[in-house]
Amino acid sequence: MQPFVVMAKPVGARCNLECGYCYYSAVGKAGSDAAGSAAGLTGVASSVSGSASSVSGSSGAAPPARMDPETLERLITQYIRASAGPVVSFTWHGGEPSLAGIEFYKHAIEVQKRCLPDGWTCWNNLQTNGTLLDDEWCAFLADADFDVGLSIDGTEALHDSNRKDHAGRGTYRSAASALKCLQEHGLRPDLLCTVTSEAAKDPLSVYRALRDLGSGWLQFIPIVRRAADGALTGDSVTPEGYGSFLCDIFDEWSLYDIGRLDIQLVAEMTRVHSGGSAGLCWMSPTCGRALIAEQDGGIYSCDHFVNADHYLGNIAETPLGELANLPAQLRFGNDKRDLLPDQCMACDWLRYCNGGCPKDRFDFSDQGEPGLNCLCGGLRRFFSHAQPGVELIANMAGNGNLPVEVMAAMRKQRLTAWRNVGRNDPCPCGSGLKAKHCCWDKRP
Repeated sequence: MQPFVVMAKPVGARCNLECGYCYYSAVGKAGSDAAGSAAGLTGVASSVSGSASSVSGSSGAAPPARMDPETLERLITQYIRASAGPVVSFTWHGGEPSLAGIEFYKHAIEVQKRCLPDGWTCWNNLQTNGTLLDDEWCAFLADADFDVGLSIDGTEALHDSNRKDHAGRGTYRSAASALKCLQEHGLRPDLLCTVTSEAAKDPLSVYRALRDLGSGWLQFIPIVRRAADGALTGDSVTPEGYGSFLCDIFDEWSLYDIGRLDIQLVAEMTRVHSGGSAGLCWMSPTCGRALIAEQDGGIYSCDHFVNADHYLGNIAETPLGELANLPAQLRFGNDKRDLLPDQCMACDWLRYCNGGCPKDRFDFSDQGEPGLNCLCGGLRRFFSHAQPGVELIANMAGNGNLPVEVMAAMRKQRLTAWRNVGRNDPCPCGSGLKAKHCCWDKRP
């Protein structure tokens, strides 16, 4: 059996915020006590592996506001039984998972300890907006050895323009306060920052604001949303904007901040360059091994595919391990690799992105084939730009060089790349543009 992980959503889509770009708000209106497992799924049947399976909430009754104790125990028990061990990873997501309350997670830990075989451990991660975290919460998370992912969108102005509460108020200061409290309890949360069209205009302000919070690990998540007519929404980042954003941040980090913090995409790229496998599902050759458990025990193919077509079943009726290996789910995961356009198969950077996330593969290749990642141009630009630096970083780190030595070598590499480059020459960043139309003003 192939390993799999489960992202549990103990309160479904319920949330105390109304973020403008939230893809999950379509699954259940944020803040509603009767948030459903999937919008528009009530009374709908989905065919899975040739048999009719009732979709979460199909009885017409509203799903529970929080995962009940029986469902929680069932999820933990089945997940541990289906895992290869010795570490079983639990990610608690939402909506806003802290709405489930501290007692919910205390109970989860008790069940985990009761079910774990000798020598096994559980790793718990809470993905949160932070606005409900107080000293009691932070003390609990630290004592229970949770990892925490905290959403902060760079600068206060950007964050507050996107991440508002139900009264329309910005939430940056609450999130920053939660970060400080977590740090005081010895935790170093991962910071999750979305990349919107607006954020892409000023990447260094976004990066520096996050860096100065002192957490040590940054994730940059592109916002890609489509309107009813299929066009990208105004807040969605363009391929050009995303590529430029990543390149500018890589340059800043590699010259000044190696050893001070890590950037998820760079770390994953370095791992693959060094012969390892990507830990991010969107960078892996296949997917389908990161399932979603909704608050009523309904299981779905992926966080971005919580809908009738990707409903696998309910753990009250079918064991989790069986659901993870249904032919429909295996086909869903393999389609990521099997439906790649020829342009991807011939791409120098396929080893890094493997076509990207299926949710973003709605563009057409240069030859007119469907299935191209809509951010392809930006990713190709970034990989091309970062590759020389990633190779240098990997080699020097492998030889035991200190961060200060690696950054000095990066500066030398950057200067060498710009040697004898004129305004009308191709830009060394690999964009294909003339230097004067690209990075001329950013040259060292």
